[in-house]
Amino acid sequence: MARRRERTKRVRTVRSTSHHRLLKNPFEPLRVLSDDHVAHIHASAVRYLADQGVRVLFDEALALFGQSGASVDKETMMVRLDPDAVAEALSSAPAEFEIDAPNPERSVIVGGSNLVLAPVGGPPFASDLAGGRRAGTIADQENFLRLTQHFDVMAVTAPCVEPDDVPLNTRHLRSCQSTLTLTDKVPFLYSRGRQRVRDNLEMVKLRHGITSDEEFAARHRCWTNINTNSPRQLDVPMSMGIIDFARANQPCIMTPFTLAGAMAPVTLAGALVLQHMEVLAAVTLAQLVRPGAPVLYGAFTSNVDMKSGSPAFGTPEAMKGALASGQLARHVGLPWRSSGSSSSNAVDAQAGYETMTNTYGAFLAGANWLMHSAGWQEGGLSANFEKFIVDIEMCQMIAEMCTPIQVDEGELALDAITDVGPGGHFFGTDHTLARFETAFYDPVVFSRTNFEQWTEEGSQRADQRAAGIWKQIVNDFEPPPIADDVSEALADFVQRRTTEGGTPPD
Repeated sequence: MARRRERTKRVRTVRSTSHHRLLKNPFEPLRVLSDDHVAHIHASAVRYLADQGVRVLFDEALALFGQSGASVDKETMMVRLDPDAVAEALSSAPAEFEIDAPNPERSVIVGGSNLVLAPVGGPPFASDLAGGRRAGTIADQENFLRLTQHFDVMAVTAPCVEPDDVPLNTRHLRSCQSTLTLTDKVPFLYSRGRQRVRDNLEMVKLRHGITSDEEFAARHRCWTNINTNSPRQLDVPMSMGIIDFARANQPCIMTPFTLAGAMAPVTLAGALVLQHMEVLAAVTLAQLVRPGAPVLYGAFTSNVDMKSGSPAFGTPEAMKGALASGQLARHVGLPWRSSGSSSSNAVDAQAGYETMTNTYGAFLAGANWLMHSAGWQEGGLSANFEKFIVDIEMCQMIAEMCTPIQVDEGELALDAITDVGPGGHFFGTDHTLARFETAFYDPVVFSRTNFEQWTEEGSQRADQRAAGIWKQIVNDFEPPPIADDVSEALADFVQRRTTEGGTPPD
């Protein structure tokens, strides 16, 4: 029997991923619409808001719109917006802004050519190969936070999974505490009612060592996302969230839930004009509260499967919708959010293709903020741990694409080309030996071994390799440093508010 050849292990230089932070997209955004079509969609949305309007279910928001010159019917709660007020709102909203993280090295810049990648947010279920699909728990959420903290390419935190085992009245407290102690990145806060927002803003103040509302509002330090009730409606919690985040001068992503064929017209142009008018209405409300409040143009236009009615993601329509949304957001001068997503129920080829289609479409369209870029599965119903790792691979490859090509004498390698001569190879040259360990992107989970070595190592698929990777990261995780007094202040706040009963749903 032939003896298996022993492989000697050597300590190798690990390629740093610090360049995966503060990404800048080097590519000119792709376009799918002509400038005339973009202008026509915008003008149509503004005119429709003036003629037909949107329904707003929150009295305070109705009052703010009324003060701006909008026509408000209190009986039907319909608001018809003044085009001049919409134009003024768009002119006051910043095209670019910075969000301070608890760790200054983790702060992010939003707008321009900057790219922020965020993990999956909001699914009620968590899943993995060993544990299967289950209701999300706080342990699941904390493990996703650990993974988010571990990878530099994840620029901000997100509500990766809903912790169903924590009572609803205290869920926001426990989730926020975990976010602020397990990560030092820009935190996400839910907009699910006034007191909950107030509680979480207070906790972010504690994390930053800030005592006054004025000092807190002087800088941007957290973010939220609101969804309009497409078609053409803003409900109470979402209106509250827009108002409260604008008042605190914190970023809010305005995201219509425009799935063509269900909550939006079956045509892509119709879904886009509906998306656009809903964004304009939400942005106008924020600017009425505080001119200059940071907002993002949220784009989530995709379609449903017309056979089942289920949401479909990673479709050609979704990719074209992303390209068009980028053009519309730039037309009105706003940073814009897109998504990476998939309808697949497993970490399979469908999941990979759909997520890549959505993510690369948004990336090449010039998205500033990419939500759900790691871990989204089952049309947003599940956050999957193995898919998180597989998606991280894609995100890090995008980050490498953002890295400029260096051109200097050393990089041109003319001396090495001369030394090798015609027909030679570069494996053993000094130029290669000085660079080979960090020259190229090193995959996290993808395998580049030959068939024999892959077989010898267990013939594992990508999701099977990913299972071991995420578990190892979680097992080895060390939380970022946090001052004892800050940690104690957060714990005391959560304990006090929990003892007081937390906050029931609005």
